[in-house]
Amino acid sequence: MSTDSKPAANVREVVPFFGVSNMEDSIRFYMDGLGFTMKYQWVPDGKLRWCRLTLGGASLMLQEFWREGHHAGRPEGKLGQGMSINFMCEDALAIYRDVLSRGIKASEPQVGNSLWVTHLVDPDGYHLYFESPTDVPEETKLSEITLERSLT
Repeated sequence: MSTDSKPAANVREVVPFFGVSNMEDSIRFYMDGLGFTMKYQWVPDGKLRWCRLTLGGASLMLQEFWREGHHAGRPEGKLGQGMSINFMCEDALAIYRDVLSRGIKASEPQVGNSLWVTHLVDPDGYHLYFESPTDVPEETKLSEITLERSLT
């Protein structure tokens, strides 16, 4: 294979596809809790089986595992084990405050690798990280910044 010529870039985006155990719980978490909107859906026989959700420039797909028939096949164990998705944001602190106001549990933002990072876990155990660039020193926690501001 020649290294002189490269094909034109053809890939435009990657969209994670999560198999979920309960579509209603997942929709409630992603749409009501995180603010995603449903862009596409597949609803055979009146039951939502698959959807593509978007939040800003990010997307993900959800599909509930079938419990019977030739499509059945939920894997053993916790679904999200070993899986994480990182969302690069303009302001991860705003995401943190927003999800807390919607009743979603999120880790206190902390600086790592020059990024504010907050961590959430969805109903099936998939790990979601929301991150945004910062010049705040490494390992600083949001509460330390808030406390410092209240003392001045």
